[in-house]
Amino acid sequence: MARWHSQRAGYIFSMTQKRGGYVFEPLDPVRLRSSYSIKWQLYGAEVLPLWVADMDFPVAPEILDALRERLDHWLGYPPRNGDPKLLEAIIQRQKEHGWGGLEASHLWLISGVVPGLYAACLGLASAGDEVLTQVPIYPPFLTAVGDHGRVARHNPLIQTSAGYQIDFDQLESLVTPAARILLLCNPHNPTGRVWTRPELERLAEFALKHRLYVVSDELHADLVLEGTHIPFASISPEISGRTVTLTGPCKTFNTAGLGIGAAISQNPALLERMKKATAGVMAHPNAMSMAMWLAGLERGGPWRQAVLAYLRANRDYLASFLKRELPQVNYFPPQATYLAWLDFRAFPFARDIHKILLQEARVGLNDGPPFGPGSEGFLRLNFAASRPVLQQALEQIASTLKSKTP
Repeated sequence: MARWHSQRAGYIFSMTQKRGGYVFEPLDPVRLRSSYSIKWQLYGAEVLPLWVADMDFPVAPEILDALRERLDHWLGYPPRNGDPKLLEAIIQRQKEHGWGGLEASHLWLISGVVPGLYAACLGLASAGDEVLTQVPIYPPFLTAVGDHGRVARHNPLIQTSAGYQIDFDQLESLVTPAARILLLCNPHNPTGRVWTRPELERLAEFALKHRLYVVSDELHADLVLEGTHIPFASISPEISGRTVTLTGPCKTFNTAGLGIGAAISQNPALLERMKKATAGVMAHPNAMSMAMWLAGLERGGPWRQAVLAYLRANRDYLASFLKRELPQVNYFPPQATYLAWLDFRAFPFARDIHKILLQEARVGLNDGPPFGPGSEGFLRLNFAASRPVLQQALEQIASTLKSKTP
């Protein structure tokens, strides 16, 4: 049995390696804020931060060991197309998800998924062209469209008793001769939906019918809490030829400070268009980032399983707390990710909910409006935290809202 201690991101965490995996053990809730962490620095010392998608858990020891080992080797220019071992490991992981037939030529290592979104909008559409996407959505989807003159067309998700669903009729109504791209988040951020095969098949039919390119952000594919992740490009050979999949390790392995990602397509011409559009500004693969990703894929499985177990427990604790203490807050427990999309619109002060919780409850969450039209009164909560942090934050939120509600 081995034990590690971490004091990063605010609360001491202990991680014990036992037979069959790792156990995360929260210790004394002593706030230890690091200048390295934007999550814990942005709002100041009195605020509990549950906002940006950055986990508070210690990084897997196998990854830290690989980074130390890499420092003993060459730190000059790495292979232009990336470490061949890493490319093969990424291909193998996609095969495990059910997407076969990939080759190294189908992969382009990039500096992250967000740069990939920008590269896709620049390379696969022109100024004035339209890009369709579901909302609410991870904000860089919208900035990637608008920052360079493309036009966003919004497809609001529908709240049903079973959770969030795609409004296919409204999606169909958005199509004009200027439509070029469908941006898909699979699994979905911020609602945590894991799209089913019938849903993805219907989206594929829609995209093929209107000759749209599909850019599928699958960054959270290895953080599925229930259900099965299905790569969009695996739906059919026809759709794979019109799809670029974006992925990376930073959410799965809690390594956002080591930027790296991959754009994958079985139609290399799409990747070439993205490369041309970002020539000279897209960073080449980073040696340390590649070592991290490879170690995570090859040796990080037990650590990831322990994280998933902790996330499921936190997700369920959040659901139980809200049902008991704040039934006015509408919440569908996510099927993937460690993000909760909370609906505060039942409160008369919902439009100011982010400011109220920040200033009065002293809890920092993500405000809704940057996630797209119709997101006023919503907040995104990151529950990838020590249980004492989550519990304290929720209690402060509940106390504040109860004090303001007759």
